[in-house]
Amino acid sequence: MPIYEYRCPEGHVFERFQSMTAPAPERCDVCGAGPVELVLYPVAIHYKGSGFYTTDYGKGKAAKAKEGAESSGSKSETAASSGSEKKAAAAGE
Repeated sequence: MPIYEYRCPEGHVFERFQSMTAPAPERCDVCGAGPVELVLYPVAIHYKGSGFYTTDYGKGKAAKAKEGAESSGSKSETAASSGSEKKAAAAGE
């Protein structure tokens, strides 16, 4: 069962441990003034791990493989061009 916090017009704040279907109190527990209002608080959420942001999604093995393919492709082109230069230099002698 949740704990609800209420505030009266006089400024007193009090808590009630009641079920969700129970009716809200009509009078303040401290001074008896009414009507009381429910005090709402933001919920604390802690995201842990990856996958909660757009920057975290989809950057797994596929992105690393693509980066690896690009870097290895440029190395093989460089090696191929340097090999043909050596052959041309040897043929020219």
